[in-house]
Amino acid sequence: MPANFFYNYAELVSKPHVTQDSGIPLNLMELHHSFGYDCKRRSNLHLVDKDTVVFIAGNAVEVLGLETGEQKYLHSTSGRGVGALTVHPSQKYFAVAEKGDQPNINIYEWPSMKLYRIMRAGTAEAYAFVDFNPSGDLLASVGSYPDFMLTIWDWKNEQIVLRSKAFGQDVFRVTFSPENEGFLTSSGIGHVRFWKMAKTFTGLKLQGELGRFGKTSITDIEGYVELPDGKVLSGTEWGNLLLWEGGLIKVEIGRKGRKPCHQGEVEQLVMDEGELITIGADGCVRVWDFETVDTADTVDDTGLFEMEPMNELEVGSGVHLKSMTKSVDPEQSTVWYAQDANGGIWKLDLSFSHTTKAPEQLYHYHAGKVSGLSASPNTHLFATIGSDSRVHVYDHAAKLPLCTAKYTAGGSALCWAPLLVDPEGSTLIAGFTDGVVRVLTVAKKPQADGNNSGEAPTEITLQQAFKPHAGTVTAMALDSKAKILATGGEDKTIFFLTVGEKYEPIGFVDVPGPVSCIEWSPEAEGPQKLLVCCTNGTVVELAAPEPGTNDTSTTFKIEGLDMRGFTFKSIKSELRREEERVRKEEEREQRKKERERRRKIREQQGLEDDEEEVEEGEIELETPMYIPPVPSPILQGFYHGPPGTVWLSMGEFDAGYLYECKLPEGAEEIEAVKPSRAVPMLETDDVPITCVSLSCNKRQVLLGLENGSVRIHPLEGDQEWDDRDIAAEFGSYWQYSVHDSHAGSITQIATSFDDQFLFTAGADGNVFAFMILSQEEIDRSRAAERAKVPSAKWKDEEFIRRVEDIEKEDHYSIEDAKQKAEHDKMMRLAEEQKQKTRKAINQLRRKFHKLIEQNQELPDHAQLDRMEFELDPENRTEMEQMTLERLQLVHRELDWEKEKHTLALHKLKARFKDILMSERLVVHSFETGHLVSTFRLGKLSEEYYQLRREMEQRQSSVVEPGEFGSTRESTDYSIKVAKESEDEDDASHAGLGIPGTVPKKGQVQLTGRLGEKVAKALRKAEQAKKRREKRQTEWDALLSNKPDENYEDPQDLADIKNAQENMGDVKLKTAKDYTVPEHLRMNAEKKRNQLIVLRGLIHHQKELFNRRVYALRQEKIGVIEEIQQHVSALEALQSQLAPGKRKGLPPVPQLLPDEQPEKQMEYDRSSLLRFKKDLAAREAAAIKGTDSSGGFGGFGGFGGGGKAPDKQAEAAAEASPPPESGGNKQAAVSPTTAAAQEAQWQDNQEDLTPLEIQLRNAEEIRLLYKRDTHLEEVQELLNRFDAKLQLLCHEKLQLQVEQKMADLRHITLFEELVLLKEFEKRENVLADKVNNKKQERADMEVKVTECQAKLEAKKKDIDKLLDKERVLLSNFQASLGDNNKFADFLTKVFKKKIKRAKKKAESEEGSDDDSDDSDDESDWSSSEEEGSEEGGLDDSVCPPGCDPEMFDNVCQLRERRLDIEEALAEEKKAQDVLKKEFETLTKKARIMDSALKTAEGDLEAFQLEKQQKLNELDVVVPLRLHQVEHMYNGIVPNDLSPCLVFTSSAMGNLQHRIKELQQEKKVQKNRYKEYRQQHVQLLKDRKEMEAIIAELEEKCHTMMMLKFGRVVDLERLESLRVNRNIEELKEKLRANELKSAANLAKWGERVQMERDRITELTRNNTQLLDQLNLLLGERKELETALDARQKNLGGEYQGNRRADMRERQRLIQLVQLQAQEIEALKEEIGLLSRKGGHILPPAQPPTHS
Repeated sequence: MPANFFYNYAELVSKPHVTQDSGIPLNLMELHHSFGYDCKRRSNLHLVDKDTVVFIAGNAVEVLGLETGEQKYLHSTSGRGVGALTVHPSQKYFAVAEKGDQPNINIYEWPSMKLYRIMRAGTAEAYAFVDFNPSGDLLASVGSYPDFMLTIWDWKNEQIVLRSKAFGQDVFRVTFSPENEGFLTSSGIGHVRFWKMAKTFTGLKLQGELGRFGKTSITDIEGYVELPDGKVLSGTEWGNLLLWEGGLIKVEIGRKGRKPCHQGEVEQLVMDEGELITIGADGCVRVWDFETVDTADTVDDTGLFEMEPMNELEVGSGVHLKSMTKSVDPEQSTVWYAQDANGGIWKLDLSFSHTTKAPEQLYHYHAGKVSGLSASPNTHLFATIGSDSRVHVYDHAAKLPLCTAKYTAGGSALCWAPLLVDPEGSTLIAGFTDGVVRVLTVAKKPQADGNNSGEAPTEITLQQAFKPHAGTVTAMALDSKAKILATGGEDKTIFFLTVGEKYEPIGFVDVPGPVSCIEWSPEAEGPQKLLVCCTNGTVVELAAPEPGTNDTSTTFKIEGLDMRGFTFKSIKSELRREEERVRKEEEREQRKKERERRRKIREQQGLEDDEEEVEEGEIELETPMYIPPVPSPILQGFYHGPPGTVWLSMGEFDAGYLYECKLPEGAEEIEAVKPSRAVPMLETDDVPITCVSLSCNKRQVLLGLENGSVRIHPLEGDQEWDDRDIAAEFGSYWQYSVHDSHAGSITQIATSFDDQFLFTAGADGNVFAFMILSQEEIDRSRAAERAKVPSAKWKDEEFIRRVEDIEKEDHYSIEDAKQKAEHDKMMRLAEEQKQKTRKAINQLRRKFHKLIEQNQELPDHAQLDRMEFELDPENRTEMEQMTLERLQLVHRELDWEKEKHTLALHKLKARFKDILMSERLVVHSFETGHLVSTFRLGKLSEEYYQLRREMEQRQSSVVEPGEFGSTRESTDYSIKVAKESEDEDDASHAGLGIPGTVPKKGQVQLTGRLGEKVAKALRKAEQAKKRREKRQTEWDALLSNKPDENYEDPQDLADIKNAQENMGDVKLKTAKDYTVPEHLRMNAEKKRNQLIVLRGLIHHQKELFNRRVYALRQEKIGVIEEIQQHVSALEALQSQLAPGKRKGLPPVPQLLPDEQPEKQMEYDRSSLLRFKKDLAAREAAAIKGTDSSGGFGGFGGFGGGGKAPDKQAEAAAEASPPPESGGNKQAAVSPTTAAAQEAQWQDNQEDLTPLEIQLRNAEEIRLLYKRDTHLEEVQELLNRFDAKLQLLCHEKLQLQVEQKMADLRHITLFEELVLLKEFEKRENVLADKVNNKKQERADMEVKVTECQAKLEAKKKDIDKLLDKERVLLSNFQASLGDNNKFADFLTKVFKKKIKRAKKKAESEEGSDDDSDDSDDESDWSSSEEEGSEEGGLDDSVCPPGCDPEMFDNVCQLRERRLDIEEALAEEKKAQDVLKKEFETLTKKARIMDSALKTAEGDLEAFQLEKQQKLNELDVVVPLRLHQVEHMYNGIVPNDLSPCLVFTSSAMGNLQHRIKELQQEKKVQKNRYKEYRQQHVQLLKDRKEMEAIIAELEEKCHTMMMLKFGRVVDLERLESLRVNRNIEELKEKLRANELKSAANLAKWGERVQMERDRITELTRNNTQLLDQLNLLLGERKELETALDARQKNLGGEYQGNRRADMRERQRLIQLVQLQAQEIEALKEEIGLLSRKGGHILPPAQPPTHS
């Protein structure tokens, strides 16, 4: 199709259906504004640009501007609603999938909103979901019931690519994989399915694999997401996540502690920029680590993997997130728009940073069904109520929502009170599902100045709440005079209330079923009656009760109220049969007219009428008679026509008609009644009429249908509504689909007070306002009149505030409240009776006490005994027992309350006191007024200790990094290889007979003189060999230490590296080239450890200081005790002194309440009584309105530690006043009393003698001294304690400064931790990458080392084999001797190359035979000669004259040479393989080094980036002015941002380091000169040594030429002095000859024994043959005798029997076999008698014929 082709949307859009020739205009009703949102529909919020969203609204798609609030609408082309909606990835198009018969998918262009493409015939009735693929060239759609068809479209060409049935139940969604092209996923009820667009030999196919749940419970899957690697992550109903792989559940993912990922169903999963985001029904958005989810696996049999989200956002309380879409604005990449299933559109910021904005609710709507709608009677307002418990009020003229109110139960009915009730038109009456009815007022909120004019906000206030029903309030109606309010409910009752300033109950009436609708009779019909329609098909009419006539003292139930009614009886089958009969009669009449027409034509043509008359019989009706067993529910009922006539709209089977019914007269019981007539609703397909309404001018009948359509029947003429005939008026109509055809049943329809607007409310949550008039009239109307919000009436704000709402579901209904009041009245009367009885008992008790008093006044002999007053002693005992039981009962009744308060106290202590390690303790000084307090220190949490333990465990388990492990492994491997090679070498040397080796088992050892001679020669050779080996070892050691030309000393490299790293300079972290050292690299774990350590240090310092304060408190207690002792001593001393010389006693200090906080919780009865008295006084003061005194800090007036010292002292004085000593009393007496005491003392001293006076004076001096000493000690104690306290105060100030700095450091560390957490994920990835590269490099080094060790071992093996070959050659030359004439021939034989077969593996069991013989016998394979024979001699045969032993020895040496050469070839081949492997590993190692450097570079760059981010954090550093050295013209600049905070010690170190570096530079220059000179001298020495070595080598060469005539190998020459191998071979040959002679003797004896045995066997065989011959003869005789006896028995017994013949034949064969065995034994004896013969198996016996 052309890219620029567009359809004409105006021609294809659905239009209203208008009766033909009715004259009703098409534009009778136009959509004015949408006030609702179908928020419970799946994926019903999409962004088409940065500030515009689209969503489905009933039969249209609404385009909403988020900033402007402007609305645009695209109506469907089918007229049946919209099923799904999606936006193209390019934001240039959006797809609208509709509902209907074979619905279309329409593609609209944005922003022109032109119809671009149409996809047809993709499903049967409705689409459930549509989605574009990532490239945008394909579109996937899935249908709903009944076909559930999945279709892939080439939407630009309007062609179907693939299609298949998705599932057998509802499919919720289908999407393309974002990463894997050609893959799709679908989910729905109890399933998830994975699709693949596969290419087969028949073409492209759509293949689906159903996900198998296995052990996991089957769940509906609302949301899922396809991961890049092909896995699928889906949600569940219980809130966990399922990871699918290969059609199976790999793992179920939940939160730690077995908590679900979301509380409720997971609605949507999104992959955004590498992050996994989930939203759930709990209103939370959580972000998960994608790599952790992708690699999750089960750890136990539960199949559950637990993890925590990285970030989460709780949008709000009561939010149910349904879907979420990301903003397309690049500047707002973290902004998402969310669909709230509880009625809202939210704007969310998912940046998860410190600047993240709080969630913002942009729009709020009804959530779910809108159950009620009502329009204002006098202004452009209307109100709605929904199942979401909310009441909304809208200004439809201004297209604005005004106010909303939420209550505790869902709304069910709504009525705007008429002007008769409220002339202002501000009263709403709302019914709810809990049976409560609320009277509400819509008004502008009163202003503070009482002026309600202007733009004051509007609010809904509660005027009254009552509960007339126990169930849902389903209907409400006010009578024509607006004096009685009737309510109906699901509890089968009708409740009547009087209308006024307060609604008062009249009473209720029971009805036969749950009420569906009620309506008052027209005022013209006489007394008011109420029509009640029930959902069970019953209709009743009730007379209006008279207020005040019913007795409501005990119940509100109204008895005897007039009632009549009937049960609807279905006539739909009859109507359908009648319609069928009429239709068939018309068809019969039509056929008859057709036949008559044809007959007339034939007559005119002169033809004979040969058509036979067809007799048609009775009309047979196909529609069966059916009456539903349960009557259909009544949806709507209303009065119309003569009195007693009602019209009903039915549901279920009887839908499609309006039925006219007559109320029976005088019927006592309710019986089934058929309707008198029915009016069919044409072209509605039997869709039920859910609501019927009249316009305000009663010129239009408004019908709301269950399929979301609005049907308007205009009424012609000026007749009144009651005078019209419905059947005649319902002929013409205007109908248009407004709400969703499946879930958008219209619940209420109404018009505005001026009939300019029509409002509809649906079960799909949509609320629409339509204009009924033309646009020009609307504009004039809106200009002339604006919506007026009524102001509040006389009710003031205080009255509104005092109205109590009914919030509890178990609140009493009006009738229940009445019954409860009656019960309370009875209990009150009973209590009054009890009071009367108690009063009479008290009077009798007083009379009894008077009698006892009178009895006591009588003389003793006339008094009655006390027991005589008791009429019945048992009565008294019983009363005492009853009293005791009642006391116990009271205790038991109070036990629960006591336990409750005890638990509350324990909880308070646990919450506020037990968490403290030490409370605030204040220690006061005695005289200076100073005080010091402890830190209020809480206990460290268990979480801290857990983190501390984990940190210590990690630190203890950390191994220092290094590669010693790999080096050790390689070294061990090298040692092992070397050892194995040495063992093999030793074994091979022993086998080849090399001198100096240990002989093997079976090898001959030389003894005697020959052995001694050979051993002596071998010892000399061995000593020479050891000397050579020692010399060679020294050379090897020397050469191994020779450095390479490019060698650098490791110590020098280490020193250079150390100098570079410890240069002494300070590398600023803000520098661009700053490299973060390894030990300074910080991550979240290290930072968390620093926080843990810092927190522990802070706590430890505070704890230590608190201990010192507690110790000081204990010291103060000791000081007070000492002062008390001193005061007691002073009292005793001053009693002995004259009054004039006495001094006042020092006061004994007391501990203040804040110095002993542990006593705050201690109390006794007196403190409780004081507390009770104080509490009562405070309550009384509060009632009087006076301010009470300060709060009490505990029982008995003890306050907390935070009070001022003077108040603490006052409290202490009140609580525990200090005891007054005698001295104090004396000091407090008046001067007159003191003078009197002095005069008395003088009088007592006048009678003393001079000696006594002198002694008294001495004693007085001593007492004065002691008194002064005590006073000084007391003062010293006070001063010393005050000094300690002041010192501790000073230390606390310093500690507080340190603690404040620690707190600032704690804040900084926490900010750094938060920042590091953001980098943690990337850092872990890079660190893991570096670690993996290091590990790979270490493994590669191990492999390289192992390969190098193997090469070294192979090289040693090759050298050893070469040594063996040289030794073997020397042995061969030694075996030839001197002047051997066969030397050339034997050399040719020795060096001859022959082809040999590979030796078979030897068995584990060894043989004791000679190894040389086995070697000779193994070389059997083809030996081919090479070259020509010299002198005509065959090199494979020992020539004449040559020693055979020498020839055999040469052949054996040749075989060994060939073995060595083969082993050498194999070793060289293996060496070549190892060299190639070594080169390959070296290349890989270089590549790994490069990758490691790259990874380390990336990590360095990341560390620098992280350090730069850390540098941006603010760190608090307190400075004094003298520390600021950055001056500008001698003053401190205002801006210190370019300054650098640096420690003075570090600055001094830098300056000192400059001098050190200068000195080091001089030292290094001097050392360089010395080493240069030393290097030149070493070069000269090396040249001299090389010349000496060359001279010695020339001298050695000359001496060899003089002595041997050629250059010889000294080692080889020494090995030729003695040949131990030849001597051992000779000795072995002699031993073998002796052994063979012994074996020959043994075999001769064995042959003779076998010959004797054969002779004996032959003799026995001959005897057996003789016995056989005798037996055969006897048998022959017996057979002859038998034959003679039985000659007459038959022919079969005549002649030789067949069995005898077989037996005879067997015996003959046996004889032949024995003869063959004899021959075989003879041959065996002959073979054994000859040497070297082979024994053949015996001949087989002949086979039986």
